Amino acid sequence: MIWQFPWLLLAATVQAASLSVQSPRFTISTSDATQLHSDTLSLTKKPEPLTLGATDTLKLTFQITESDEGKGVQPHQTFLRFYDKESGEEGIQPVRVTPGGKAKFELNMMRPPASIPPTTHNPLEVSLFLGSFVHAPAQYDLFDLYIPASQTPAEHPDEASFHVLPAIKHTFRPEQKSPPQFISAVFAAAVLSPWLVLIGLWSKIGVRVPNLFSLSIVPFTALLGAFEVLLVWYWVDLKLGQVLLYGGILAVPTVFAGKQALYATGEWRAGRK
Repeated sequence: MIWQFPWLLLAATVQAASLSVQSPRFTISTSDATQLHSDTLSLTKKPEPLTLGATDTLKLTFQITESDEGKGVQPHQTFLRFYDKESGEEGIQPVRVTPGGKAKFELNMMRPPASIPPTTHNPLEVSLFLGSFVHAPAQYDLFDLYIPASQTPAEHPDEASFHVLPAIKHTFRPEQKSPPQFISAVFAAAVLSPWLVLIGLWSKIGVRVPNLFSLSIVPFTALLGAFEVLLVWYWVDLKLGQVLLYGGILAVPTVFAGKQALYATGEWRAGRK
């Protein structure tokens, strides 16, 4: 039983050190300081709903004390909660309290704080919350408050960026139609006709290439044929970068093979002379 005594003492201390609100009072006045309504508040029963105009001001004053001694204290947290029961929106507004426990809050509808939630025709439930490290927390439902409906906020410049955009529909150009086979055959014959003419002329003049298939000439001729194959491959499938790469690789042995072919040709002509 002895070990339970400290816990009982701590519970008794917390129970004794609770907060209470004394002399709560509200005042509603116009922009020229004319009082429209002023009365005390009951912490056990809500009064009739209060109404503020577009230029009215609500002033709320009260005293925070310890319930056992009646001494004014300053809680660590004191704030009002404005809650719209219909929409579920709420706003929290801190209340400044002096070290002696005196609190004062002023709501000017000409310059409403940003913490007030958006409003329509529904009243806001106003509650007072007190929090402290050395006292038990307290909550009081003060009154319901009607204030002018909120204006529609201006649209943000980037508002459209956060909306669903219409689906992007791509329009592709129809595939190019191939020309008739007859036209293709005519142009193919026009391209091959110079070769036919060349072969015919060679047959007339009797061009002789006796060393064409010698070991000194064949590598150079084969590499030239490889360049022709590369050009045809480029026309069919390759890209320009690939052609430059493969052509650069072929150019190295072609240079040496061409040099060897020229040297061999010079030797044959010199021997013939």
